[in-house]
Amino acid sequence: MLIGIDVGGTFTDGILFDDGRILAAVKKPTRTDNLQESLLAVLDELLSAAQGADIARVVLSTTLVTNLLATGQGERTALFMLPGYGLPHKAYSVTADIYFLQGAVDFRGRVIENIDSNQIYAALQDIKQKGIRRIAVACKFSNRNKTLEQRIRDEIVKFDPNLQVTISAEVSGKLNFPRRAATAYFTAMTITEWNRFAERINQAIQARHLDAEIHILKADGGTMPLSASLSNPCETIFSGPAASTMGAAALSRDKQNSVVVDIGGTTTDISLLISGEPLYASKGARIDKHFTHVNAFAVRSIALGGDSVIRCRDNSIRVGPMRIGAAACFGGDEPTVTDVFNVYYELGVGDAVRSQELLESVAQSSQMTLQSLCFFVVETVIDRLKRAITEMFTEWENEPAYKVWEVVHRRKFQLHRIIGIGAAAHAIVPILATEIDVPAHIHHYAPVANALGAAVVRPTLALQLHIDTASNLYTTDSGGLSGTLPDPRNFQLSDAKVLAMSCLEEVSRARGVEKYTVNASFFMEEQFNMIRGWDRVGKIFEVGIQVAPGFIDEYQGVSE
Repeated sequence: MLIGIDVGGTFTDGILFDDGRILAAVKKPTRTDNLQESLLAVLDELLSAAQGADIARVVLSTTLVTNLLATGQGERTALFMLPGYGLPHKAYSVTADIYFLQGAVDFRGRVIENIDSNQIYAALQDIKQKGIRRIAVACKFSNRNKTLEQRIRDEIVKFDPNLQVTISAEVSGKLNFPRRAATAYFTAMTITEWNRFAERINQAIQARHLDAEIHILKADGGTMPLSASLSNPCETIFSGPAASTMGAAALSRDKQNSVVVDIGGTTTDISLLISGEPLYASKGARIDKHFTHVNAFAVRSIALGGDSVIRCRDNSIRVGPMRIGAAACFGGDEPTVTDVFNVYYELGVGDAVRSQELLESVAQSSQMTLQSLCFFVVETVIDRLKRAITEMFTEWENEPAYKVWEVVHRRKFQLHRIIGIGAAAHAIVPILATEIDVPAHIHHYAPVANALGAAVVRPTLALQLHIDTASNLYTTDSGGLSGTLPDPRNFQLSDAKVLAMSCLEEVSRARGVEKYTVNASFFMEEQFNMIRGWDRVGKIFEVGIQVAPGFIDEYQGVSE
């Protein structure tokens, strides 16, 4: 049996899945002040439904890191940057607490300028006066040689062992220095809170004597073990949109082009499936206007949900963005978007009479008829959603996978349908689909699709191997592996692929997901000759291998 739990801004959903069937589904209000309690309340109910049967895997999706960064509650963090030669310092603006230090590494991993201990000491004195306790360190090309970052960490620890230090080479091994610096900075800002949360979850699960794999859903629609997340908290950001995207793919299981609209209580998440596969953000997840090395889907969240409250202010109707509680038809105290659709389209959802009564009160306050009020709100909601989708298509058109689809099919991208996800999808998405002139697809399990998506996806792991035969050195951008080659003069691309597979297996063993490497495939195979004068002095190999996002082998769909 499998368990998937998704913590949303309004509700925490959970499902118990086995042999193609959802055996139990749970939906409880999310306690934003105590996400751990929300998770465990759903978990306990699902374990009760399992009646002692073996649970093979539990996958959790949580908004903890997203909330910390979105609300500005992350602890103040300093960033030490070693940009070397190139862009001016003003090009880097991740934080106001930024310190540019001496020291440089070139693109082949050679140290071409050493650090200055006096400069580091002066920066640390300033940080101490500001009361900052966390520091991220990022050096250009540290993914090829991390010694300067390590030496700076040693200097910081010697100055004050209580300072928390994160170095970028241990967060991401990819090229693109600004994104790696941003990723290290946001990691340093959230890692303590995430580790505290993960430890509590781990202790609670142990107390329940649950012998199962415990995974966290990542922004790229895959999972990683809870233990592996301790050093990479930012991988869990935007896991909510990832859960809805994979949930939509899990329920549809076809090759159609679909816009996924997940209408939660507070927000609506929008993503795209191209031929049944999620579209990725080629530049990585964007956090606080900064691109990062966190792989993520191309998604957008808008502050409009089924529980967005309808109020009259200054003789005008306001639609959201606040959520006060549940819709009136479900016992709430104020009318919401769901109530409007319930009345206007005579859906008969919950207590429809209560929906009408509370909306009539708002209509009287605004000197409108009930019909005109509902018409205005419906038009406003549909217009916002249509506009958001249109704007997203403008962004999606710049993504490589979108362009490839048009090249392969030799025509403009064609949208086949809208997939509705979330508790309010049944009320809103059919009307939205009619306005866009495509069919709506809303599965019976759409209200808990996020939890299903979390439960049935497999771990993801990508690794890029860089080999420089002239320097007789290889490095990986994941797992921090490096070493020398047995026979650099005769090294070929086929040897590089074998080494890449070996590195992937080593990293996967360290993470406890080695059984999933049977799904690995190569996504990059490049080699370049290095010429000096008239002679070839070596080769550069770049090989990429990954376990791409997808579903576990046991999942073949879900019955209605």
